[in-house]
Amino acid sequence: MVRKYSRPCIVVSRCIEFDHCRYDGSRIPSPAVDQLKSFVDFIPVCPEVEIGLGIPRATVRIVRIEGVDHLIQPATGRDVTNDMTGFANRFLDGLPPVDGFILKGGSPTSGTSNVKVYPSAEKSMSIDRSPGFFAREVLKRYGDLPIEDELRLKHPRIRDHFLSGIFTLAGFRQVEATGDPEALVTFHAENKLLLMASHQQLMREMGRFVADRRGMEPEELWGRYRRMLCEALARVPRYTNHINVLYHALGHFRNRLTTEEREYCLQLIGRYRDGHATLAEPRNLLRSWVIRFRDESLMDQTFFAPYPIELADLPEEITERGRDVWRSRKSPGTTDMPGTPGGE
Repeated sequence: MVRKYSRPCIVVSRCIEFDHCRYDGSRIPSPAVDQLKSFVDFIPVCPEVEIGLGIPRATVRIVRIEGVDHLIQPATGRDVTNDMTGFANRFLDGLPPVDGFILKGGSPTSGTSNVKVYPSAEKSMSIDRSPGFFAREVLKRYGDLPIEDELRLKHPRIRDHFLSGIFTLAGFRQVEATGDPEALVTFHAENKLLLMASHQQLMREMGRFVADRRGMEPEELWGRYRRMLCEALARVPRYTNHINVLYHALGHFRNRLTTEEREYCLQLIGRYRDGHATLAEPRNLLRSWVIRFRDESLMDQTFFAPYPIELADLPEEITERGRDVWRSRKSPGTTDMPGTPGGE
């Protein structure tokens, strides 16, 4: 079950972990983006710098004038709406095939949602929320792809969903490049459980579509399957869907497990159902049985490892192995001794 992952191609805001190009000359730290650098091909971009606003620079804001949104720099009064829209179109026109976007949250150019809209360039209260100007063009053209900001990627479930999407789409892009319809059959079979968790009805429709592939024009075959794949991956899996997939996988071992093993797995699934455990606990147990019993029908299922395991690492406050966590319990003048809490 050693899976080889295709490298997703992701557009990222340049100020996130790549360059000191934010309006105040800073760089935004993002552990999620930093981790991805070894597994993803990034295309960094800073729309504000690209239209000549410089580093550092006076801030811009979205201003709604007579129902029309403008991108204005209050300190100078400069309206850069056309500059930004023109750059966005030129940049997106020149992109290679990409699998997703990570944009700067809250930015009036790159924020994917919830960006403040003002009634005036002068000091005033916001009147609405919307995507930033560059992000609007991204959403128009690539709204079917995984698109997140670095703030939302701090949430484990959002990050898991985003990573599953970009690595699945990268895998499809590699298969599509072969032009081999039989490779599409294999791809769909390997992603059956992952798609079942996302959208069971669409998974079945995609299966019927692949089964009827013979005689189909390549453009229709790959284009239509890609549209269905993006639609399925956009659906955030419900925990009940994951439970159905876990039960489905458990059924493959009904005659090979002891009563105690089966009951333990059901206990883990119950803990996940009740919100006391993550999906990883029952999923990893089932994966160990796939390896143990060499179950061919489950061996290549991406559901068990939708993205590289290194990207699922826990935060340092959970995995920390040093002595510092014990220091608050020491009496003055004591030292660590082997075999005691905090000892090496």
